[in-house]
Amino acid sequence: MLVCGKGFLKCRAPGVPFFCDKRKSFFTKTKRGFHSLPLGTGVRVYFNNNLRYSSNSIEVVEKAAINMGSKEDKADNPALSSYDDAMEALSTLISRRNRGDRTPTKGNRDKLEQVVTYLKILDLEDKIKELKVIHVAGTKGKGSTCVFSEAILRNCGFRTGMFTSPHLIDVRERFRIDGLDISEEKFLQYFWECWKLLKEKAVDGLTMPPLFQFLTVLAFKIFVCEKVDVAVIEVGLGGKLDSTNVIQKPVVCGIASLGMDHMDILGNTLADIAFHKAGIFKPQIPAFTVPQLSEAMDVLQKTANNLEVPLEVVAPLEPKKLDGVTLGLSGDHQLVNAGLAVSLSRCWLQRTGNWKKIFPNESKETEIPVAFCRGLATARLHGRAQVIHDVVSDPQDSSDSMETPCGDLIFYLDGAHSPESMEACGRWFSSAVRGDKSLSTAVNGYMRHGEYGTDLNRVSKQILLFNCMEVRDPQVLLPKLVTTCASSDTHFSRALFVPSMSTYNKVISGASAIPSDTRRKDLTWQFRLQRLWEKSIQGTDAGLDHTLKPDGITALPPHDFLCGDAPQCGGPAGTPVTSSAVMPSLPLTINWLRDCVRRNPSLKLEVLVTGSLHLVGDVLRLLKR
Repeated sequence: MLVCGKGFLKCRAPGVPFFCDKRKSFFTKTKRGFHSLPLGTGVRVYFNNNLRYSSNSIEVVEKAAINMGSKEDKADNPALSSYDDAMEALSTLISRRNRGDRTPTKGNRDKLEQVVTYLKILDLEDKIKELKVIHVAGTKGKGSTCVFSEAILRNCGFRTGMFTSPHLIDVRERFRIDGLDISEEKFLQYFWECWKLLKEKAVDGLTMPPLFQFLTVLAFKIFVCEKVDVAVIEVGLGGKLDSTNVIQKPVVCGIASLGMDHMDILGNTLADIAFHKAGIFKPQIPAFTVPQLSEAMDVLQKTANNLEVPLEVVAPLEPKKLDGVTLGLSGDHQLVNAGLAVSLSRCWLQRTGNWKKIFPNESKETEIPVAFCRGLATARLHGRAQVIHDVVSDPQDSSDSMETPCGDLIFYLDGAHSPESMEACGRWFSSAVRGDKSLSTAVNGYMRHGEYGTDLNRVSKQILLFNCMEVRDPQVLLPKLVTTCASSDTHFSRALFVPSMSTYNKVISGASAIPSDTRRKDLTWQFRLQRLWEKSIQGTDAGLDHTLKPDGITALPPHDFLCGDAPQCGGPAGTPVTSSAVMPSLPLTINWLRDCVRRNPSLKLEVLVTGSLHLVGDVLRLLKR
């Protein structure tokens, strides 16, 4: 008998349905994303929000899930085969093995000429001139600014297109039409059209574009063919030499908050970084920015003056102007991004001749129209100040009622990876776990604080789940996070350091199988992060076993590790207690956290996932499953 069930997030957002055949003892494949789970001898398999977890052997379940048969997928679903083929084709465009393998931009001045050549091949060079573009650069907040701008103009009645990066789960996230990820069908149509034309020219000596260049020209292809009224384009990296800077006459440009990031590419000073960001300014095209440090603002203003660009500095949005409406993206820093988005949207409407048509009675520019407020309230961006209340059921409860008491497991996800964004992340997390009323409404569409009553009898533990790229400086990021949280009396009970699940040299889809080699990761970087953490928290890493081989860890911490009474993970009884652990894999970590709250109904785990958008994306993939 096939029994169908559905998991639900507590915000009433539907989980992924699953099918379990209770008679069978094998993994069987049904439709894409729907699986029946085998029950091997002596193995209990739990369904938890459609993540498979075995009390006897996690590895057995992981490997079986992976071997469900990608070949069967392709045979059963031709569209899936085409999509998988597209992902494999995209992967061939990745020239770097690691995320940190980059070369400075000084030698890449012909990059924009290459992009123009690709646009000519696709017959897009003249057509993109007809797009009415909002072009946004910045160190932090540029993605949020784009999302707010798109939502505002969509709620004003326009057909919108938006191109952002990176994606978290599926590459189609980068291309939104009318607020939604482009459909798989349309993505494949435009993808293969571009791929085949460029591939034909590649035999004539022209190389295929690198991944981001290809995605950029694909975005222009999509927006031209979909006849969008407005195209909101986020810069990938920098600005002046970014692939998106082939846009010659945008309607308006925006520069979000600037800070120290990608110094290996853009330079080691804020002035150097501002120089690249200001590279998107075009002669006499209006531009807006937010308050910046003087070192950055001087460069922006000088560039604007040279190009006769009217540059306006926009103050953060005042909450009282929203008339009780709460921003769709959480955190006080989003008021800065929302203010910039309001100015960009208003300027776009005015310069395209639409302001008077839509708002004939709006005389005061200081007022925010209702449509603007509606857009600001409904904006969504995964992986930025996002909260997911995980539903953890007791595997001993065979009634499927999910009423057996379990602890709470709440994930707070933010892809902060620079000092400035880490500080903003710390402020947001501290406010969120305190249950500030300012964050008590929509939190990226997943949960509402206070919706589940007070947890007077629950013991709350704040846990850090962290990883960052090796080109980042964790000696800056981790202390910045800890001190920011501590200033609001928020303290992490434990820190868990995990390796990446996704690989940089392969583009995968949201339906891709979880990697099988989760226990064979090189954990050298994670052990370094742990040592930095112990030194910053306890002033010493004496409690760590320095003789432990980085690739030799196989054991998860004991479940009472989170309660503060456990010995060091992997160490014998009597060893000094540490406040952190290196985890062998992310899938095992998620299941271990779930098991912890199963075992202790009075426990409430508030897990901050940060340090890398790629880590956040991996966690979202697992929770979605």
